[in-house]
Amino acid sequence: MLLDVITSRRVVFVGGKGGVGKTSIAAALALGRAGAGARVLLVSTDPAHNLGHLWDRPVGDEPVRLAGPAVPEPGAGAVPGTAGHVDGLEIDPERTVEQHLSAVAGTMRRLLPERMHAPAARHLELARQAPGTHESAVLERIAEAVELAEEAYDLVVFDTAPSGHTLRLLALPEQLTAWTETLLANRDRSERFGAAVRGLGGSEETDRDAELRRILLRRRNRFSRLREVVTDSARTGFVVVLTAELLPIAETMEMYEKLTGLGVDVAALVANRRSPADAGELLARRRRQEDQHLARLRQQVPDVPLLDVPLLPGDLVGREALATLADRLGPSSS
Repeated sequence: MLLDVITSRRVVFVGGKGGVGKTSIAAALALGRAGAGARVLLVSTDPAHNLGHLWDRPVGDEPVRLAGPAVPEPGAGAVPGTAGHVDGLEIDPERTVEQHLSAVAGTMRRLLPERMHAPAARHLELARQAPGTHESAVLERIAEAVELAEEAYDLVVFDTAPSGHTLRLLALPEQLTAWTETLLANRDRSERFGAAVRGLGGSEETDRDAELRRILLRRRNRFSRLREVVTDSARTGFVVVLTAELLPIAETMEMYEKLTGLGVDVAALVANRRSPADAGELLARRRRQEDQHLARLRQQVPDVPLLDVPLLPGDLVGREALATLADRLGPSSS
């Protein structure tokens, strides 16, 4: 049933409180869609990566094939009834920040006079540990993954960090777009003033201004595009994973309010690891308590599909175990 909910989406974020099984659900969704013929990119944005452990194989900062044909056919689209594939990557925060700052440093060396290179380098070293640097760099990678998915995949599934970190990331595209718009407006005023002083002739300084404007426009357009995709309910949905306990339920309701406030469509709620009702009195009592918690959640969020995933035996590691979980997310699950 959950697979039906996301079947028309191109981007799916899977999030929720820490420890509720986000990575397992994200991986099972990816595998389930691949089984229907889709080319899927599974991306972990959580600094505490678990994709490699879950799939029982190395996963790094570049896409690696996790399931499906070893070599995809060039230009092949998703064809119902044929085997798709899952590629996975774990965004490396340290490498991402290093690449981000190296790119900025190269740009600054090109655009700034030589006398300002040393102060700019010191500023970047301070920025390495500054609040927001990590989030901005990771957001760049998310934008890249969305763009890559539009070109080479049918679906990108993001296995996200716990709720608060993910909400901050999803708020950033609008904030960074507005910030870049302000920079562009300031550059326009500066360029008009400079042109009045220098006349209309070209110069090294005007060339630098033009390149800086191109960089700012490219950055603004990337974040604006990401914001457009994330808030388009036809293309993007957020799946909130929870366990039927007091604190995860409370955090889920808060997350739902914040996501809708950001314009992000909550496609489904997944109550994971549900206790069986017929396996002894202890678990039966726990099941009744879970039902009460979920009834309260349903009252607060009445219009979003709420799906049960049962507690499964054994360790959830490897493709076979994930395939079993994916079967629980299909049309016959309830």
